[in-house]
Amino acid sequence: MNEYFRAPCVVVGVDGSPAAVDASLWAVDEAVSRDVPLRLVYVIEHDDDESVDAQDQARKLATAEVAVRYAVTAVESAERPVKIEIEILHGSPVRVLLEAARAATMLCVGARGLRHATQGRIGSTAAALATTAHCPVAIVRSHRPHSVSQRAIVVEFNDTSAGAPVVLRALEEARRRGAPVRLIAPPRVCARVRAQGSRHLTQWSRDYPDLDLDPVSCAHTLEYLRGHAGSIRLVVIGRHRAGGVGDVVGAPGNAALRDTDCSILVV
Repeated sequence: MNEYFRAPCVVVGVDGSPAAVDASLWAVDEAVSRDVPLRLVYVIEHDDDESVDAQDQARKLATAEVAVRYAVTAVESAERPVKIEIEILHGSPVRVLLEAARAATMLCVGARGLRHATQGRIGSTAAALATTAHCPVAIVRSHRPHSVSQRAIVVEFNDTSAGAPVVLRALEEARRRGAPVRLIAPPRVCARVRAQGSRHLTQWSRDYPDLDLDPVSCAHTLEYLRGHAGSIRLVVIGRHRAGGVGDVVGAPGNAALRDTDCSILVV
């Protein structure tokens, strides 16, 4: 990897799937609002021990070019002022995307790729990136902006020093996407969070007067998602939350959000 990968950008992992196109479209607003390029990265899987077959490599490259063009066409059709960059790389998708996104402002991936066709299930690549990337990771289930305008962005707010920055990221997303914000806190820390949050809420209401921002609700995240899944467009969680992010991006979260198109942002 060279200096090219140290320039700020929004990276999108593409593989030719509809989910990757949704991730590319979702990422456009992120890139435009930050005035950075949108970098579409396709990874041709290749093991170091794998023998090189020229015909096979040519087929894989042709497949990659079609997949990238599919995403580029979708982004261009959005008619937004965004610079598009393209990279076709070789290696392990997780490893290569982690390296490509090392200096990125965000990494966006579809919830499921071509190998994970089960509706509502987050694929293994997206789950692995969410737990290991150095930048925020958006796992995008769909991009239908006209059908989600009144659906909320839900964010966990805990009693650690990392809690407020996670909420601030959610507020930025809400402003960018014109969505209301709902704050939730685990019951075991809810009293402390509400005491601390009242001060934060006053400041946030001043800083984001255009947002619909509710007081903190006491709820376990997965229980809240199960009960309100149809009214949520995005869940924002901290990577260093108690217990990690595995429950939200893994099987329990898949079950809670199975019949929705709710995306997840890990910061």
